[in-house]
Amino acid sequence: MNYEFRLMRTEDIPDVLEIEKRSNYHPWTEKDFLREINENGYAQYVVGVDLDQNRVFGYGGMWILFDESHITNVAIHPDYRGKHLANELMAAMMAVSIYYGAEKMTLEVRVSNERAIQLYLKWGFVFQGKRKAYYEDNREDAHIMWNENIKEWIEGLKEDGKTFDSFGSGILL
Repeated sequence: MNYEFRLMRTEDIPDVLEIEKRSNYHPWTEKDFLREINENGYAQYVVGVDLDQNRVFGYGGMWILFDESHITNVAIHPDYRGKHLANELMAAMMAVSIYYGAEKMTLEVRVSNERAIQLYLKWGFVFQGKRKAYYEDNREDAHIMWNENIKEWIEGLKEDGKTFDSFGSGILL
């Protein structure tokens, strides 16, 4: 599969909505995503695009404020799961965050979402707290996780012989 990571465009939203509906209990709407990419000056959204199928297979959003990047959502289409694309999406999100001046990243994740928790732990995030009844749909708690030095984390990848070019066709800003 040939693919690339780039910033989300308006024309990506139909594919993103399909992934959102198949991945989340309380999916965001088209209006939510349009507001994020067109009106929210802090928001950056990255999409992974299958170039062979001309289709978005995953996306991740974050708000970048000063030196912090707050992940708002991450999802991979069910047909593309298990192919390590979430790892590459995380690398792309970190690269975009660094590009826009972030030094650290934070997120909330459902305490029951073990697959996501393992991904975040793999990417250097650590538990820093819990938000009680954070999710509106079922009042589930959320872990608060932080990676305090994403630039160091990315530099570690480079030391292991990986470059941003090894992540699909690169990251296009």
